[in-house]
Amino acid sequence: MTLKIEKYPDGDNTIIRLIGRLQAEHLEELEKQIRESGPPIMLDLDEVTLIDVEIVRFLGICEARGATLLNCSPYIRDWIGKERD
Repeated sequence: MTLKIEKYPDGDNTIIRLIGRLQAEHLEELEKQIRESGPPIMLDLDEVTLIDVEIVRFLGICEARGATLLNCSPYIRDWIGKERD
């Protein structure tokens, strides 16, 4: 499995659930899903099994723009912090 993207409304928010391997090749589709959903966005990372540096940088940018990262593993959270520094 590479990546599956599911979207759910949650009140005024949209939850985008990411499942599987999240890599740079998926950035265009993920950006499209975020644009179509409009703010505020919540990205659920609970079922992400693999991530690369481009995605980590992208997640940091999303968070800086107001997105919420749900179920973000401590490892990914730490990596996002290091990429910001």
